[in-house]
Amino acid sequence: MKVLECNNLKKQVKNKIIVQDISFSVNKGDVVGLLGPNGAGKTTIIKLILGLIKISEGSIFINGYNIEKDFVKAIEKVGAIVESPDLYMYLSGYDNLKITANNYKDISKDRILEVAKIVGLDNRIKDKVSTYSLGMRQRLGIAEAIINRPELLILDEPTNGLDIEGTIEMRNLIKSLSNQGIAILISSHNLTEIDNLCNRIIAIKNGKMVTDETIDKFKQISNESSYIFELNNIDNLDKILQNYKFEKIDKNKIRVYISKENVSEITQKLLTNNYQVYSVKEEQFTSEEAFIKKVGENKID
Repeated sequence: MKVLECNNLKKQVKNKIIVQDISFSVNKGDVVGLLGPNGAGKTTIIKLILGLIKISEGSIFINGYNIEKDFVKAIEKVGAIVESPDLYMYLSGYDNLKITANNYKDISKDRILEVAKIVGLDNRIKDKVSTYSLGMRQRLGIAEAIINRPELLILDEPTNGLDIEGTIEMRNLIKSLSNQGIAILISSHNLTEIDNLCNRIIAIKNGKMVTDETIDKFKQISNESSYIFELNNIDNLDKILQNYKFEKIDKNKIRVYISKENVSEITQKLLTNNYQVYSVKEEQFTSEEAFIKKVGENKID
């Protein structure tokens, strides 16, 4: 079920095009990463979705409602944190949530306490926010964002500045929310977090979409699978592997571009020709390697 649908989005300010040709969707329970270098246009896309800036061209639908033609209906089941949570430091966490609850209809005290528990702040919810760690303030921001039971949650750099413990807590919280069926769009340039959290990646480069793929597909730099064979030696392989694409890595290893089904066949060929096969491993590329290959470091000029 599509919760968010963006069609051919374009944002232009005077003669400068900030983003263009942006089309993607986010389904119920998805965690989609909006990935790109700083300045690539990620925050602009988020602000377009939230109606914070006007669309130059294209359309956005949330739960089937057009964000421009039926803004109130479209936005009523959306929660978001853009850049950083807007909190009253001198008030308690509870009072911050109460102020947020006043923006909606029928948010009870029980719901306030419920979201505090969901984000793991139930034991500290009556303490002043000024005593909270950065991670706790981020989680309070998410509590505000989900207080109205949104079907779409948009998070801009949710782990930015967090220590390891805070990052793990935020990661677990986001996964828990997606398991409840909330569609989540995360803007980030933190490849490790995108890798750990998202089931899909939308990569942005110079304001345009580079790719919209699953995590596994994104990390597959080549269309071919590759396997590393470690042998006792790699002499005279050209004739034996003449029907396969391969390259030498060092004096004991070769990289062979084959499907999984061909691994046993090549292994048997090598053994038959008196090569010792010490190991065979499918080559795995990191998100960083895929990012550099597909997105690079380009920014909007």
